[in-house]
Amino acid sequence: MNFVTLMLVSGAILSLAYFTYGKYLEKRLKIDGSRATPAHTLYDGKEYIPTKTPVLIGHHFTTIAGGGPITGPIAAIVFGWLPAVLWIIIGSIFVGGTHDYASLQASVRHKAKSIGEVIREYMGRRGQLMFLSFSIATLILIIGVFIILVANTFVSFPGAATASLLFIAVAMVFGVLVNQVRMGLVTATILGIIAMVGAIWFGLSFPLELSATAWSLILIVYAYLASVLPVWLLLQPRDYLNSFMLYFLIGGAFIGLLIARPMIQMPAFTGFYNEQLGFLFPILFITIACGAVSGFHSLVSSGTTSKQLDNEKNGRFVTYGSMLLEAFVAIIAIGSVAYLTMGEFAALMAIHNDPISVFSVGIGNFMSTWGLPVAAGVTFTALAASAFLMTTLDSATRLMRYAVAELGESTNVGFLKNKHIATSLGLVGATVLALSGTWQTVWPLFGAANQMLGALALLAVTLWLVKTKSKALFVLIPMIFMFLVTTSALLVMLYTNFIAGNYLLSVISFILFVMCVFLGLEGSRSMTKRDKPKDSSNLNM
Repeated sequence: MNFVTLMLVSGAILSLAYFTYGKYLEKRLKIDGSRATPAHTLYDGKEYIPTKTPVLIGHHFTTIAGGGPITGPIAAIVFGWLPAVLWIIIGSIFVGGTHDYASLQASVRHKAKSIGEVIREYMGRRGQLMFLSFSIATLILIIGVFIILVANTFVSFPGAATASLLFIAVAMVFGVLVNQVRMGLVTATILGIIAMVGAIWFGLSFPLELSATAWSLILIVYAYLASVLPVWLLLQPRDYLNSFMLYFLIGGAFIGLLIARPMIQMPAFTGFYNEQLGFLFPILFITIACGAVSGFHSLVSSGTTSKQLDNEKNGRFVTYGSMLLEAFVAIIAIGSVAYLTMGEFAALMAIHNDPISVFSVGIGNFMSTWGLPVAAGVTFTALAASAFLMTTLDSATRLMRYAVAELGESTNVGFLKNKHIATSLGLVGATVLALSGTWQTVWPLFGAANQMLGALALLAVTLWLVKTKSKALFVLIPMIFMFLVTTSALLVMLYTNFIAGNYLLSVISFILFVMCVFLGLEGSRSMTKRDKPKDSSNLNM
């Protein structure tokens, strides 16, 4: 089968879903463009800022995309390309897109509060504390895994490392020009893109070679700064400018694939069991998280995006649209390796040791079909992929800071609300994981925790809709499915890690499983509890 056929059919299905199921979700969530968003009502110039849609989608899309839609599909292709593609398409349309859009609107209707605060309102303080603990643990896993992946990419492609460091400076200058000097967005964008091209050239000319440990430490410092600096100075402009690189990567890869027309050599299905990963259910559904559904997205939607949403009508494009575009990136990621035989794929993974580098080689070769030198294409792809990983890394650190501060607020522990302490405490655990240097060890646990976070976010949205006497079946069914998948996965990892002697991971799996069960039972009790119904104006406020 030619991969171009699969890519075009997948793209058509995802596009149709945006205009059909996305519109259905808009009606179910009772979107009202005339209702003022928290970005206006709570404006503070630091966190709550009405943001133009192109800038906001740049922040949201690059943050949620990260390396997940590349790493997960490439790791899961050992089950065959067909199960991966089906989960990406079905999951993104009916589970992931619903999760992201509903999480955003639930936060917006509750004054841009986090999903943890929504859970507190409908489940009580115990539920909130458990959710926050789960969120912080998941974010630490995310930060640790993504530091490892970025560091490995920088070691493999030193030119991408140099350019990435220069991008930080370009983004900060852009932030000052737009927000302080008040330069027009179009003019600043053109200058920013020119500066980014210059940074790429400089990176190719002067590659910076450091060890993975050194890069890990540098990335930890960067994550700290991105967390404590004003959002307009680094986080928002960097994500916005990086989005153009991602759009170029998608477009360049798309054109390259159209020209190359690679045949799929990998088998469509290899079986329900794989020696590396285990059983297809539930492992496939936690290995491919971003690209299908990711709990981390709910933290982005309710953590930073809801505070910057200018108009409720923009929510479908920013969140549901971003999720479907991320799914398309995941499809392209499959194409970057599906032209190989299983033996060739295994050999390439053995050389590069991580999916990001393998993806870079594949896409770089495809882009050479329209004239870009292979070396430049591979380096640019690695640079783009690492840039997305860093946008997830910096946003995840900021979201962890919010979660730790919220935990301090809920428990009356004042020092946890300090942004420097909240950021530093979370980074300690992430640093330990990052310095372990093995993404393969942490990824399955991250996947399970991340997907359970998605189930809990869907639980919060379901409770909100049920308590306000609104129809909730469109979030209830995905929630139940995600609970089944993730509790099963945690039990599997508890057993396999115990048998393998990885007792720490086994204990962590057990703790996460207990927390999941508790929150599920609390949610079920709250949902069936006969209490005075909340004013439905909460849905329409």
